Amino acid sequence: MRAIGFLILTSVTSGLLALAVLGGQFRLEVLIGMLGPLAVATGSWWLVERTYTRTPERLTGTMMGAFAVKMVFFAAYVAFALKGLNLRPAPFVVSFTAYFIALHVTEALYMRRLFAGELRGSR
Repeated sequence: MRAIGFLILTSVTSGLLALAVLGGQFRLEVLIGMLGPLAVATGSWWLVERTYTRTPERLTGTMMGAFAVKMVFFAAYVAFALKGLNLRPAPFVVSFTAYFIALHVTEALYMRRLFAGELRGSR
């Protein structure tokens, strides 16, 4: 579960750093651009770690189901952010894309460590 803490801490820290550099004018776009990918990454990592620890043979099926849910969620999330919240597209898309990629890469690296046995006992 330390991985989830790391994901949250680095996301919040980088978000605050981005706001310090950009100023407060983009705070909502940066925040919303971060929250969706962060929520999915933490939920996904929790599910992967839990499934792998309890029943590793079910991990592939679980990940495929989670992928389908993620696709639907992200489509709805981006549409809501841009249309429902009327966010400025450019700063939101930059923030969303940066967090989406960074968090997925980090999650992949954690998975590699989990499968290699390096994260056992991280709870």
